[in-house]
Amino acid sequence: MLLSVDWDAFSGTRELVFDAPIWGTPDRDHDRLEAWRVRARKRGGDHATWADLEPDFPLYSGWEALTRYAGVPAYVTLSHADAWDWLGQFPGEDVLNLDSHHDLSSFSGDRTRLRPGNWAGLALEAGLIDQYTCQYPDWHAGLPVAEGHDLERTRAELGALLPEALLRRVTLTRAGRLPDPAEVRSILLVQSPAWTSPAHDGVLWTLAAALKAQSRVPPLDRRPGGP
Repeated sequence: MLLSVDWDAFSGTRELVFDAPIWGTPDRDHDRLEAWRVRARKRGGDHATWADLEPDFPLYSGWEALTRYAGVPAYVTLSHADAWDWLGQFPGEDVLNLDSHHDLSSFSGDRTRLRPGNWAGLALEAGLIDQYTCQYPDWHAGLPVAEGHDLERTRAELGALLPEALLRRVTLTRAGRLPDPAEVRSILLVQSPAWTSPAHDGVLWTLAAALKAQSRVPPLDRRPGGP
């Protein structure tokens, strides 16, 4: 099997944070950095630092357990739109994706164009993925409108977006166990900067280093200078 880790499963948000990108944001250069500067200045004023984001955009625990996969071939990349070539190295494998979004389809835009929000659905259709599991983080249980809060509701929404034959190969779960390292052929660690706080970039680099992850598309280094 393959293990995909979107950093937004750990770099998340609190309930009732209405400018949180988890509720819906594009994936543009502006959203990856400038939108975070706006959020930080909204909270910390003219002298804001990335740390001013922390009360509303915390780093949740659990990422530390991923260091157990040291020794498994690992890659780090900017966006899940970069996953296609990685999947192509291991076609037909099952994929476990730790993520705040199912990445199977979206309600808007061209559904045939590879994007961070539909890579998994397109890969299922193309046969690059056999069985797909999206494992939402446990902190979604406290966010009533998050995808991973009500799994039955989310699956019903997918029924309008995916053919039944594909949906039968999809499992949605929350906070399940991590597979044994011996079961995992490769890991893809995805920064997703439009959705993850710059305050947590340093921890992402630490995890990537522990996994000896090779860079596919270089993630953004948003640490220097702050907002």
